Amino acid sequence: MFDAKKLLDQFLGSSIPGAGGTVRDRAGQVTQLAKDNPLATIAVAGAVFGTEGGRKLAGSALKIGGLAAIAGLGYQAYKNYRDGQSPAETATSGTPDLLPPPTDSGFHPEAVDGDFALVLVRAMIAAARADGHIDVAERARIVDKLKVSGLGADATAFLERELADPVDLDAIVAAATSDERRVEVYTASRLAIEPKSRAERGYLDLLAGRLGLADGLVDHIEATVSAAAA
Repeated sequence: MFDAKKLLDQFLGSSIPGAGGTVRDRAGQVTQLAKDNPLATIAVAGAVFGTEGGRKLAGSALKIGGLAAIAGLGYQAYKNYRDGQSPAETATSGTPDLLPPPTDSGFHPEAVDGDFALVLVRAMIAAARADGHIDVAERARIVDKLKVSGLGADATAFLERELADPVDLDAIVAAATSDERRVEVYTASRLAIEPKSRAERGYLDLLAGRLGLADGLVDHIEATVSAAAA
């Protein structure tokens, strides 16, 4: 079985220090900097998120790991919401200095097992598919890249299935069994796309509703992720 946490790192480009720009831009800029398998990073991050949903992340969000970035952004948004801070303060404060959540927090990366890391991968792929950009032709292009990516056969087969099968939103929502997990699912989904279309915005609104997230909390997640964008 493949390492879902490592796959999250590849999606968010965290194994590529010092890189900026969209996911696709990062893949092209820093091939020589990737420590393990630069081609895998290009194939997964560039192919899956090098769509209209290609994201920009800045600074420490790229350095602390894919799962830790999701947890850190989610924790910060949740904390600010609980503390009564205005989302507008977060949105205007610039790039957040992301640190791993406290060890006694449900957001700490060590509290996330491989099964839930896989849920986060599924959530990101589902969000990337929300605008219908990944059609049959696009899926074939991605699969071709995956075949030469250097990923293990299990990981490649999993990604092919996720791109081909209908999105199972019920399973994604059901796996989020705590406030922390629900925040992380939404945060991961929001990181996967920049909601410019009605379909993308509608999907995120639907997801927030299905997860039972308060409007104020969603506003904080949106503000925190936006502040982390380059």
